[in-house]
Amino acid sequence: MDPSTIMRDLRMLAVGAGAPGTPPRRPWILRRFGLPLLLLGTLAVGMGAVSGVSHGGAAQVVAFLGVVPLTLLWYRPLVAWRLAALVAVLSFFFPFPDAADWPWAPASIPVFLAVLFGVAATQRAVVTLGVWLVTGLLVLWQASSGNGPGIIIFVTIVMLVGDQVRRRRRTQRDLESEQERSAVLAERTRIARELHDVVAHHMSMIAVRAETAQYRLGAVEEPVRAEFGQISAAAREGLAEMRRLLGVLRSDNQETLTAPQPGLGDLDDLVATARAAGADITLRPLDDPSGVSPAVELTAYRVVQEALSNAGRHAPGAPVSVALTRVHNGLDVTVRNGPTDRPATDAGPGHGLRGMRERAAMLDGTLTAQPAADGGFVVHAVLPVTEGDR
Repeated sequence: MDPSTIMRDLRMLAVGAGAPGTPPRRPWILRRFGLPLLLLGTLAVGMGAVSGVSHGGAAQVVAFLGVVPLTLLWYRPLVAWRLAALVAVLSFFFPFPDAADWPWAPASIPVFLAVLFGVAATQRAVVTLGVWLVTGLLVLWQASSGNGPGIIIFVTIVMLVGDQVRRRRRTQRDLESEQERSAVLAERTRIARELHDVVAHHMSMIAVRAETAQYRLGAVEEPVRAEFGQISAAAREGLAEMRRLLGVLRSDNQETLTAPQPGLGDLDDLVATARAAGADITLRPLDDPSGVSPAVELTAYRVVQEALSNAGRHAPGAPVSVALTRVHNGLDVTVRNGPTDRPATDAGPGHGLRGMRERAAMLDGTLTAQPAADGGFVVHAVLPVTEGDR
């Protein structure tokens, strides 16, 4: 390991805030009121710890401070550990009155173990090792000689489990990052193919019209005929370069996409197909689709297609509205589905929304997908129609 990285981790151990915690998935009420409930719970546990101390005002304060690290555990585990270590030092000078083998209040012990687990599950290995060493020294200093080794072994097991959790999370993040990267690359390949079809059509028309101009227009002077020939050659050279690039992007196991690509005029058929499957969809098409480029039409179609597919999987039976309107900065595409009481279909992890964001970004547009206030879901894209909109 790089010595500079080790020194940075050691400074983090001493004075840094450390990596933030990763709260587990919680019900919506805990996500919304989690901090107040956490403070109330800590206060309740702290009052219970104080009531367990029969006498000694300072010992009661230390007992209450022993549960305070719970408030920081989900947010800054390393800071919570420093506070717990400070409480352990204070416990030596103001011990729990009835303690025989160690001076800590009973409520402080599970809190300290939870903090150690949180540190090991979130911090880098050097920081975790430093926390283990300092904690071991505290145990050897304060616990009785007979209990010290057993406590250290138990602390080591707790922190090893936390470290395994950290490694597993890191592996999952790396895997998700690789899947997202693969999805983006695959979507770029599909976009390149579809753009090839659009551009190839127009460039082919340019080449054909330039070659046949001298026959359609009658007598054409030699300089004009040469100009048309150069235009035709440039168009065909561009087509050849595009096909070579497409050959690099295309995988061996995927067929060439030669069918005409869908656009805004195909949304009626898309919605009709979804309605035939039982979906309740309201479509408000674009009043005047003139001036919308084929690439923008295709992206808008794919956004609606992916949004309808997601609504069918995650909100079956919910009403869906699709609206396309012109705005000052391009084409506005909004797909909104309401809440549903039916169970969602478990279709596994998908990458459709990531691909749609990539499509919109390639056109200098934006796409957002987020829950609605009524419990539904909204997919909203703004796609520049002309170069001036971008």
